[in-house]
Amino acid sequence: MNTFKSDVMTLLELESGKTIHQADVFELYHAVSKAAMKQVKSKWEAPQVSKKACYFSAEFLTGRLIYSNLQNLGLMNQLSELFHENNIDVAIFEDIEDAALGNGGLGRLAACFLDSAATQGITLNGYGIRYKYGLFKQYFENGFQKEAVDDWQQFGDPWSQRNEGEKVTVKFKNQTVYAVPYDTPVIGYGAKTVNTLRLWQAEPLVPFDFQLFNDQKFELAVRERDDAEAISSVLYPNDTADKGKKLRLKQQYFFTSASLQDIIRTYKRRYGNDFTHFSAEYAIQLNDTHPVVSIPEFIRLLVSEEGISFGKALKIARQTFAYTNHTIMAEALEKWDAKLFKSVIPNVYRYVVMIQKALLKELSGMGITGSDQKPYLIIDENSVVHMARLAVFATHSVNGVAEIHTEILKKSVLKEWYRIYPKRFNNKTNGITQRRWMALSNMELSGFITDKIGSGWVTDLEKLRNLERYKDDKNVICQFAHIKQIKKQQLSDYMEKHDGIRLNPEFIFDVQVKRLHEYKRQLLNALSIVDIYFGLKNGRIQNYHPTVFLFGGKAAPGYLRAKGVIKFINEIANMVNNDPEVNQQMKVVFVSNYNVSYAEKIMPAADISEQISTAGTEASGTGNMKLMLNGAVTLGTLDGANVEIIRQAGEENNYIFGARVETLEMIADSYNPREIYEQNERVRAAVDTLVNGMLDDGGTGMFRELYHSLLDGASWHRPDNYFVLYDFISYCDTRLQAISDYSDRLAFSRKCFLNTAGAGKFSSDRTVREYAIQIWGM
Repeated sequence: MNTFKSDVMTLLELESGKTIHQADVFELYHAVSKAAMKQVKSKWEAPQVSKKACYFSAEFLTGRLIYSNLQNLGLMNQLSELFHENNIDVAIFEDIEDAALGNGGLGRLAACFLDSAATQGITLNGYGIRYKYGLFKQYFENGFQKEAVDDWQQFGDPWSQRNEGEKVTVKFKNQTVYAVPYDTPVIGYGAKTVNTLRLWQAEPLVPFDFQLFNDQKFELAVRERDDAEAISSVLYPNDTADKGKKLRLKQQYFFTSASLQDIIRTYKRRYGNDFTHFSAEYAIQLNDTHPVVSIPEFIRLLVSEEGISFGKALKIARQTFAYTNHTIMAEALEKWDAKLFKSVIPNVYRYVVMIQKALLKELSGMGITGSDQKPYLIIDENSVVHMARLAVFATHSVNGVAEIHTEILKKSVLKEWYRIYPKRFNNKTNGITQRRWMALSNMELSGFITDKIGSGWVTDLEKLRNLERYKDDKNVICQFAHIKQIKKQQLSDYMEKHDGIRLNPEFIFDVQVKRLHEYKRQLLNALSIVDIYFGLKNGRIQNYHPTVFLFGGKAAPGYLRAKGVIKFINEIANMVNNDPEVNQQMKVVFVSNYNVSYAEKIMPAADISEQISTAGTEASGTGNMKLMLNGAVTLGTLDGANVEIIRQAGEENNYIFGARVETLEMIADSYNPREIYEQNERVRAAVDTLVNGMLDDGGTGMFRELYHSLLDGASWHRPDNYFVLYDFISYCDTRLQAISDYSDRLAFSRKCFLNTAGAGKFSSDRTVREYAIQIWGM
């Protein structure tokens, strides 16, 4: 028996006193995980001698680690053999919870980058928060989204190690806490490189002990413990009130300060107090604005703790830090009321003021004075701290995450900054790791591709281009289509078990799975389904292939309009699925608690990938890449990475609709959605289902609010802020064309095949290499 197998058996006996036949899922999970950890121990503990990149992110959406780590270690076959020998299903670990320490694409991208860097031999370590609870577990009650606590550690966390000896203290205005690191190995494919994901847990300075306190001290100790633990308790606390805003700022400062103290401590072991080598040793990438508070904190640490002048500290910061912008949404470009900021971290605010003074001096030297300085102010005239402005000024690199997104940053969102620092701006189109999103989640397709072109694509996805030689080979295309059918059957079986929903794998699988947000336009999708429903009922729609419209995604607990969209989709599902006149032609499904592991089942089964955000709003997207890689056609706008997807796979092999960025810019001030509503019968019929009683929102007023948001405007938004009605007919008709085209299975499968063949650019291996060479100087 080889070492890994014998280690599993030995650990079971030592830790649980059981044989492999007696062990339960929990015991098997820990034994297998720890046996695998033994395989990387020496490599993981070896000192990192090359330049080190540090990825600061509020989210790391790693998903379930066990299968991907075993795959990268080359141990999956050994596990399969061991379990097969003992009549255990290797899928037993499907019951292990995802480490859901992220909300969506931002956190999943961070996880892909770590995998790719380790596979490419690049030293990239992640830094974030070890949240006690994940985002939340989603379930539906009468069609409404409900949230339950996501206790992702209920099976334990054998892949991470508490590192008590490297804890640090983090100080707020009226509170000091310990930041205790938990380290997880990041194992590259083939285990050539093992990096680290270090997540910090907040704990009180005084250990809690019931026996040490009298009644008065006990109450105080409980409060101190709870206040400390709250910092790393939950991902993205509701920040509609000041209490939530303060907690969110505390979280951001907590993990960035702890990470910087840790990095500086490690640096000083080699160089002492000589910080002239710092930017040659470390590069720090800020994943969106959440970790931008690390810039003034870094300068504070150098000035107040290390005795370096402010000017030198700012220079080192600019050489070390780089900023990735992930959105053009104004509400996501974080801003903090200065009074609130000072109430949490006043010592850091002093350095924000100092950075602002340096900015004003630099602007004046460029001839930008007086009121012309207003668009650049880090602390504006209303005492609001602009984190994106701080990030652009105090870093050496600002990157967008798709070509069109970067151009929008240059021309619109950050145009003032691009004018004065044009060389600082660059594009790094996002990517995904093919190890997770094909080799692991679609083994059938992986085997097919390896049989045709060899296995080199696992570490060099550009080799998928070699598939194009088979594009006119009918037998190969039919094999490819057969694999898609297998994956649809597997997803159908999984959904029946997971959600109690039975799908017909002969239907088209039309998929929109992503975070619920208005700009992603799940509402447009829903209204289009209503239009198809009416079209089938009245005979307007012909040449229609039966279709499943599949949704997945969570709405933030305080985002009531997004929750209204979820309820609307579930009411449409109730109407469609229970109507015998149409339910043999269409089905609507919203899966519950969509996460990474669910995505691994859905992506390979999709025929149509819904990427329908309003042009100019989606920075990049990575779900679009996962679906493309697994052979789905894109039904989408020319937005985010869709633009590059179409270029790589051919517009003729995808379905593009809707207004472009330039058109929307031209009509923005004159757009009147009510005119479209009144003049187009199909638009009106679909929109009216929000208010005519056909669908029931349980008396909440959610549907009427959605109706008014489209026609009259709501909150601070203008009417139909995301141009749902403007793109409606174009979307519906393009969608119907895709559904009609599916009837020619060979031709449609060829489109899907060419999407897979064209997906090589979208590996996170390529993206990380670009960061390493062009930004981090590695």
